[in-house]
Amino acid sequence: MPDVSGTGSLERPLGNEEIRRICGEALGHLNLAGKKILVLIPDHTRHARIDQFFHLLFDLLGSSVQNLDYLIATGTHADMEPERIYRHVGITKRDHETTYKKVRFFNHEHNNPEALATIGRLEAGEVRELTNGVFTEPIDVTINRKILEYDHIVMVTPVVTHESMGFAGGNKYFFPGISGLQVLETFHWLAAMITNPAVNGVKDTLTRRVIDRASEFIPTPRTCIAFAVNDRDEPMCLFAGEPREAWSRAADYSAKLHIEYKDHPVKTVLAVTPEIYEDMWVGGKAMYKLEPVIADGGEIVIYGPQIRSVSFIHEKAIQRVGYHVVEYFTKQGDRFKGESRLILAHSTNVRGIGTYSAGRESPRVQVTLATSIPEEVCKRVNLGYQDYRTIDIGKWKSRQNGDLFVVENAGQILYRLKPG
Repeated sequence: MPDVSGTGSLERPLGNEEIRRICGEALGHLNLAGKKILVLIPDHTRHARIDQFFHLLFDLLGSSVQNLDYLIATGTHADMEPERIYRHVGITKRDHETTYKKVRFFNHEHNNPEALATIGRLEAGEVRELTNGVFTEPIDVTINRKILEYDHIVMVTPVVTHESMGFAGGNKYFFPGISGLQVLETFHWLAAMITNPAVNGVKDTLTRRVIDRASEFIPTPRTCIAFAVNDRDEPMCLFAGEPREAWSRAADYSAKLHIEYKDHPVKTVLAVTPEIYEDMWVGGKAMYKLEPVIADGGEIVIYGPQIRSVSFIHEKAIQRVGYHVVEYFTKQGDRFKGESRLILAHSTNVRGIGTYSAGRESPRVQVTLATSIPEEVCKRVNLGYQDYRTIDIGKWKSRQNGDLFVVENAGQILYRLKPG
């Protein structure tokens, strides 16, 4: 059998039978009968029909394997409650107690030492080489210990452009998806130092090199199901098999499906976020994907009444630090040495490119929130505020021109300026 099976199209989504055939080919020759299987899936903040894959995998494996458990690669996102998990995978509590009683669901616990295991170490010299000298400290490769308790791992990974990894999916579901905090912080801060516009939508990144190397320490055999979806969350391509190759082929499609080019910069962007973005920890993707096309001195208005918190997990830390350009942190290293680099990375990615000199911070773009986050909180974290109830999306659309750009489902498509 080939290392990867699959297909794709830029014109039409794949049908159910095509998806079943590809997954069946990849899993069918592995002799998984009687084995314990762990499936990694994204949480509800990702664009993907996870329910489709849940039912497919159960049909393919449920009757023959000993265990078919699911670990949700939440990274540092909030846990998914049981009812939300059921909606995510397309079953009811009653279904779980009957038809799917073999299946168990687990949230990743990035801050629980007992849930983690150290499986290797990247020494300082190798880290220096992998990161082109940006980082020179060793990294303990720590990951959810459940990966050591199963015979085979199946990774269900949507692939889309990403601010820290270039493209999501593949081994990112191990690191940082189910990794320990040090690994999380290292990858995100490394990308933040390089900056979002230089990383997002780039296939060969320093962060991808590090996570692929870290994944070599995982002893459990694994199969990756990698796919890129359209704006209706339908898979346009799907590749299954060896994780690096499956991800690589899906990323090639994502580059065509998820990157759009504009002729010139725009002064103002209204970024209408999808309902699945409920805090700025995720809602910041609107900025990540649109920053490259906003003119110097321009503004992005991130619209989302459903966004009610800066972060469900990291609210206190972000309110303490605020949102700032990267030089604000690098030029005041002593002041922020006690802060999590994960928080600093999120902060500067949302605030965007800019400078800090002689005590003055000069962001390239103004970031304004039109969300359910109160005005006083927006000001406290160094972002602008606009009452979302004053925004008529239809009127904004009617006024679109060369200087005004309205983007719905903001955070999925990466926008860039045409070369030259």
